[in-house]
Amino acid sequence: MTTIRVAVADDQALYCAGVQMLIESQDDLEFVGAAHDGLAAVELASRVHPDVMLMDVRMPGIDGIEATRRITAVSDDTRIVVLTTLQRDDAVARAIRAGAQGFIIKDTTPEFILASIRTVSEGNSVIAPNDIAELFSGAGGRAPADEESIAALSARETEIFLLAARGLSNAQIGQTAFISEATAKSHVRSILSKLGLRSRAELIAFAYERRLVTPGQG
Repeated sequence: MTTIRVAVADDQALYCAGVQMLIESQDDLEFVGAAHDGLAAVELASRVHPDVMLMDVRMPGIDGIEATRRITAVSDDTRIVVLTTLQRDDAVARAIRAGAQGFIIKDTTPEFILASIRTVSEGNSVIAPNDIAELFSGAGGRAPADEESIAALSARETEIFLLAARGLSNAQIGQTAFISEATAKSHVRSILSKLGLRSRAELIAFAYERRLVTPGQG
């Protein structure tokens, strides 16, 4: 069994302790550290290289957005899930643009936190289609679709891009496009590379901001 190494960054020590207890109750997860401000989160990530880091948006010093930007700028190995207290939080959208793989509400269930960690560790994003619309639907205003922004993609990759932009997993993309899950994953990896994107969540933001998908398509 592959162990998923998890860290948490939150200025509330009690919340970090709760996450630690939750992680340590799972056979496939390992707790590797906590940080209580943004700079400490960056230092922790560079020192222990967690597979997944739960990152509070608002912390002393540099916030979770800047910490996410610094961590993802130097490593693709640590996948970040943003923690927020609000369903509609502009800071979450900025964190996703900075490289976060998605977000969860801080008062969600322990089961959902665990599922999110495992989902992100597999390369998927934790962001539901209805949340996508809330976060990014107004980003492109009334401007026409910027199809030139994906001109580097092949016709097949464009099809996969649009499916991924709707929040579909590799398995769902495979079922829709009649390809294997492994092939879908390979296409998504190629798309991210060609567009200079770091995560599926950033791909979603990219698509909405350029009006390549609309809320009604999600």
